[in-house]
This record gives sequence, structure tokens and C-alpha cells, in this order.
Amino acid sequence: MSTPIEYNPREIETKWQEKWEEMGIYRTQDDPSRQKFYLLSMFPYPSGNLHTGHWYAFAPADAYARFMRMQGYNVLFPIGFDAFGLPAENAAIKRNIHPKEWTYKNIEHMRWQFKRMGPSFDWSREIITCEPEYYRWNQWFFLQFYKRGLAYREKAPVDWCPTCNTTLAREQVVGEDRRCERCDTPVIKRELEQWKLRITNYAEELLNDIEKLEWPESIKVMQRNWIGKSRGATIRFPVEGVDDVIEVFTTRPDTVYGATFMVLAPEHPLVEKITTPEQREAVEAYKYQAARQSEIERMSTEKEKTGVFTGGYAINPFTKERIPIWIADYVLMGYGTGAIMAVPSGDERDWEFATKYNLPIRIVVVPPDWNGEPLTQAYTGPGKMVYSGPLTGRITLGKYWRDEWNEALAKEYGIELPPEGEEAKEAIIAHMEAEGIGHADVTYRLRDWLISRQRYWGTPIPIVYCPTCGTVPVPEEELPITLPDDVDFRPTGESPLKFHEGFRNTTCPQCGGPAERETDTMDTFVDSSWYQYRYLSPHYDKGPFDPSQKHWLPVDQYTGGAEHAVMHLLYARFWTKVMRDMGMVDFDEPFPRLYSQGVILGPDGQKMSKSRGNVVDPDALVDQYGADTVRGYLMFIGPWNEGGPFSTQGIEGMYRFLNRVWDMVLTPPDVPSDAQPSDADVRQLERRLHQTIRDVTNDLRQFAFNTAIAALMKFSNDLRDMKKTAVVNHPLWRESMETFIKLMAPLMPHIAEEMWVRLGNEPSVHTQPWPTWDEARAAEEAFELVIQVNGKTRDKMTLPVDISEEEAKQKALESPNVQRHLAGKSIKRVIYVPGRLLNIVAK
Repeated sequence: MSTPIEYNPREIETKWQEKWEEMGIYRTQDDPSRQKFYLLSMFPYPSGNLHTGHWYAFAPADAYARFMRMQGYNVLFPIGFDAFGLPAENAAIKRNIHPKEWTYKNIEHMRWQFKRMGPSFDWSREIITCEPEYYRWNQWFFLQFYKRGLAYREKAPVDWCPTCNTTLAREQVVGEDRRCERCDTPVIKRELEQWKLRITNYAEELLNDIEKLEWPESIKVMQRNWIGKSRGATIRFPVEGVDDVIEVFTTRPDTVYGATFMVLAPEHPLVEKITTPEQREAVEAYKYQAARQSEIERMSTEKEKTGVFTGGYAINPFTKERIPIWIADYVLMGYGTGAIMAVPSGDERDWEFATKYNLPIRIVVVPPDWNGEPLTQAYTGPGKMVYSGPLTGRITLGKYWRDEWNEALAKEYGIELPPEGEEAKEAIIAHMEAEGIGHADVTYRLRDWLISRQRYWGTPIPIVYCPTCGTVPVPEEELPITLPDDVDFRPTGESPLKFHEGFRNTTCPQCGGPAERETDTMDTFVDSSWYQYRYLSPHYDKGPFDPSQKHWLPVDQYTGGAEHAVMHLLYARFWTKVMRDMGMVDFDEPFPRLYSQGVILGPDGQKMSKSRGNVVDPDALVDQYGADTVRGYLMFIGPWNEGGPFSTQGIEGMYRFLNRVWDMVLTPPDVPSDAQPSDADVRQLERRLHQTIRDVTNDLRQFAFNTAIAALMKFSNDLRDMKKTAVVNHPLWRESMETFIKLMAPLMPHIAEEMWVRLGNEPSVHTQPWPTWDEARAAEEAFELVIQVNGKTRDKMTLPVDISEEEAKQKALESPNVQRHLAGKSIKRVIYVPGRLLNIVAK
């Protein structure tokens, strides 16, 4: 074995990245006979630079892909770019560069940066969502959704800049006072015809199937809350003087006798009808004010409740009383029916509103121990019905339903479950259904997915508007409808497609007459809702993917950030369920298993940002330390799902570790070649080898990269000590070196490959089988017992692992040091922790 040159990561890493590409060892072979493993990480937006967060997302995922390959799986680990999006369009306006040119320059640079990381992506399957070859299938899917009644067009509120005369994306509305980022004009709400997808048709299934998913519980909770199932009733309130009714959904139909006023969303279509001339000016002013607020602002519990009386009245169908109709911004048109029955005595928000505007408060539900005194605040719990007509005296379970009631709740509220049909909510629903004034109902917080975007850099929606035929879908054989390149980016911010006559003006596919294309483009979440299927056959031109590649599905392991919990992850689940109903796939969920990585913070513990000056540039780190050091440090920083602050000292420590490993493996030992190792030394090496294989394997299976690296560090320390002994002349030493290299190969692939070849092996270590362990060989024969007297350590001794408790106590009491600390004291008790500790309590 020759003396190695100094560890030079830049030279080694460039060499092996080129050789791996030449060898094609990461190109996935289509072999259905082997057990497949489809590993997918959320693909990046081509912003122009891979930042530390990208490294933290992809390097550990790559380590897992390499680990699974060495375990014998046929691994599919693809990569691509989520290439449509608003930043490219902003760049076009600000830098006078076409979005396509900006995007592809960024992709080229990021591809180079990715390759420096040393990932085992199958680059032959790369997808770029802004290519017509890809977005053609976005359009094809839209047409299938349209045929199934899942795509429709209706008016929807958008953020509107009255100066630019255009809609704005959420990202373009800035500041607490919601101004246009381009011209600083206050933004208002405006209704436009927009395309939506009926995700609500799948709300119940999306909710129920969450239980099937091996996902972080926090993300499952976010999806449940986003879908937001509510059980209750829809009640119809006649409007006085107008041949119309106001439908309200309520989770508390039992409180209807306490409804003393109604509140409509300012956008409710009935507001125009019911507002009296005397109230018109105040109502219009309030509507304008409400349109300037975001939904989050309107729903804030900290915001003072405001509203305006319309002058109109409804009739409570149970009490037959006239109740005033108000509008208020805390009621949203997109939730429920856009109208509520206000029960101040049973709802804190209604209580606050009624108190402010001096509206009636009628008590209808009281605690079981109520003594008749007036309520000083809304009571929202279970209790007894009062002043509620035929419901008076009944028990109500409040927000709970019969199947949710349990012994703990019964004990907490002092209420026993009434007989079937006797509980107040059950009784009132039965009554309103019999009278035809309402019915049991279920609603969801989830709203249909608005996919229309009034911008250029996205997938054109394949719809034509004909004055004769109306809305006409583009025939499939005419796809893709491509984006024109010769566009004029105007500072108004409107989509250039509106001004491109060659794109906008077309002929009707049905009658052949003049028509206009839809100029909205699709939400970019459409691109990422099905991209995992395109990786199977990225150049297939007869469908979104080649059906012969179905054996790869579904994705076995998905990784990515928790920030996508209720957008991308929910939309992708919806998309797969539609594909299943179309007969394209035979499973319910696209990503049965999800692992979400944490966030890498700046050295100051704050989120990295240029303004804080705490951004860590991974390119500079690779230049200084090499990719393996950066990979190793990021995986060693802590549990992958937690993240943490970046530490310069930490990365330097990882670099020193790799240098020590390099020296340990490649520097010849300074031990005579004829020296004979002791059986004890050989046994100790064998034990530590099998223990390390076991520990690293189990850690990697659980994405515990930090503890896997810690196990390698511990083993390397042992090996460096053993290298000074004759055990280096035993065949097990070389086996240990090669096994160590295999164990570190998924984590630090370049240095592992270089050491593997320098030991005389053929490349590649990454195609070697993963080491296995023998539990018997990993077993300890002895352990170190810590002996304490009154909690203070007084001695340590090595004992056989099969020693009994009595024998361990006896050995401890024979220790001279222990005897000295027990002199003149009587032993009260002995606490023994097998294999670790013995504490003698004495006085």
C-alpha cells in the first residue's frame, strides 16, 4: 500500500462526479423483477441559486437513496425543476429579460450546483415544467377534469390594483395596509370570472384517507383543519318584503331560538336587494372598506368587530320574530353560505357584536347548575335548554355529537347522554326537516381550488370563447397550446397574453367562426400535483406517463418541507384521486410516506436572509471544504426533521473528521508485519465492527443521519487506537476498513469512492451490497459497572454481561475504595441498574 497524497476534496470530487456520469451508475434500469423503491424529494423552483436549505433538503435524501441502492433496491431518484412562476415574470419587467431566458439560465446554473453536491439523481429523467412537452399534459388533464364536471368558471374575488388596472397575486400585495408592490396604490377586492377545480367533491375522502398516511402528525393535523369538516344544519330564514330566503349553516341548530339578528358577508348577493335607501350609503362605504382587507385580517379574533345595518329584516322561522340583517367583515362569502344566524348568548363573537351595537341577547343554553342569574358572557358549552319553545328543558351536548360524547365529557360537565333523538340538536333537526325549514348538513372549510392566474409565465388554459358556441374546450389533438415568445411586457403588470393578438384571436373548434382564447394561465401548483408520474417516462407523447411503467407507483418515500402541508400536498392527493377515478392508477394516495426536514438557520439562530447578513453560501463552503464535508456537517447538525443553526466550528470539525478517516484508511500502519494479534483484540474488532454495522443501518432506516455519523465517528476512534496493535495484520482489519468505507458511502460518497479504489478495489463502492451484521458477534461479553456511594461515583469495574445482581453487588462491596467510603456507615439499600450502575445508599 503506497503512502497516500494529502486529502484533496476538490480534485477527488470533480473526478468522481465526472466518472459516475460516464459510468451511468445512477441511471435507473427498468427491471420489474427487482424490488423497486421510488424516492422523491420536492423539486425546486429555479430561483438561480441553490441555498443552504436546498442542500439540507437534498443531501440527506440522496444519502437515503444511496443506502437503499446498496441494500439491493432498484431505486428511482429523479430530479426536475418547478419552472413556471411569478418571479420569472417580475424579472422580465424589472430586468428586461424574457422569463424563459431567465428561467433556463437559472436552471443551467442550479444544475451545475446540484452536480457539485454529488447526488445520485437519474438526470436522464429530468423534467422542466415550463417545457411544452410537460405542460401539454397540464392542459390534457384540465380537459379531462372539464369533461367530468370538475373544472368550472365562476366569479371569484381577487386582489385588484385600481391604478395598474390588473389583478395581483398574493405575493404582489405588500405591507400591513395591503398596497400594490409596483405602484403603492391601496389594493381592493374585485370579482372576476375565474377557473376553479372541484376539490370539494373529494373533501370527505381527503379527510378520511389522512388516516392511511405515514406522515408527520403535525402535517396531518394541518390538513384536517384545512379541510375543516363541520356537522350541523342548514336553516332557511325568509326575508321580509322580498321573495327570497337566507340560508345559513350552523353547527349549533339547538340555539336557533336565541338568534336575534343575522349577519351577511359584505359580498353576499342579497345585500343589494335588501339594503334600504336610507342605509345605502353606509352599506356601500362599508363594502369598500371590507374589500381592502385580506381574509386573515377579517377573521382575526383580535380585531374589533364592525358592521352596518342594511335596513332589511328576516323572520326567525322558529320564533316568528323579525330580526335585523347586518353586514360585517368577519363573515366571509367563501365560508358556509356567507350568512350566519347570530346567537349572542351562545357565541363570543356574536356577544361582542351585539353588545357593541345594542342588539338583543336571549339566553337559550345554560350550564347544568344555572341558578337563574343573567349571563355576563356567552356560554358555549353543553347544558340545559331554556326559553326555547319545545326544546326547553332538554339537554344539549353543545358542539359535541352523540358519537363524540364520552365518560370524560360527562364527568366534566355533569351531563349524562340523553336517549336517542332526545338531545336538543337531534330534536330540532328532526323538527325542521318535518316542517321543511331546514335539514341536517355537513360543510367543509375547504374551498374549490382557484387555478386562474392573470399572468403570462404559466400553462395556458385550453379554452376558447365563441360568441356563437360559448365556452369551448380546445380539442386534445391541438395540444399543447404554447406560450408565444414575442410578447410585450408592459409595466401595467397585466398578462402579455391579453395584448398578443396572435395568441388571443383564434377560431372556434366547433363552428369555425372567430373566437378568443382564455388568456389566464394555470396556478403553478397544477404542475406539481402530478409531476411524480411524469418522471416514469418524461418524453412519452401518448399520455402523461407510459402505463407500462406503473410498477414504480406509488412513490415509496416523499421528502420535503412542511410549508407545503396544505397546498401542494393536498392538491397532489386530490389529483391522484381523480386519476384513480379516471382509471389511470389503482391506488388512493400519491405519497403514502412523507418525511419533512427542518430548517437550517443562520449562525445567529435566525432565519437566513440577506437583510440580516446571516446567509451561508454553500458554494463557498464547497470551495473551501468540499461537498462531502458540507453533506456530512448538514446531516450531523441534528435530527433531520428539526434543523438548527449553522456553525462554522461544526463544519471545520467535520472536515477534520474526514481527514482523520482518510489517514486511518490509507496511511500504512506502523506495526511489524509479523506481529501476531491477540484473540481478545480480534474479538474486540469483530464486536465493534458488527455493532457499527447494526447501528448505522438502523439509524439510516429511520433518517437518523446524525446518529449514524456519530456511530462512524466512534468506530473510527476505536479503529485508530486498534491500528497501533497487531490486529492490523489480521484479515479482519482489511474487512473493517472496507466495511467502514461502505457505511460512509451514502453520506460522503466522493471520499468513500476514492478510498475504496485506493485500497485496490474496482469502482464503484456505491454498487456494493450493504454490509450485514451478526447479533451474536455484536454482543458485548463484558460491561463497565459504575459504583456509587450515596450518588457519588467511587469506583468502576468491568464485569461479564451475564453476571447476576447478587454477584454484581458482591463484587462492588469487595472494592477497597467502596469499603473506605462505607466505613462507619450502615447500608440502607442498594439500587442496581443492570449493565450500568450500582448505587449504595448508606448512613
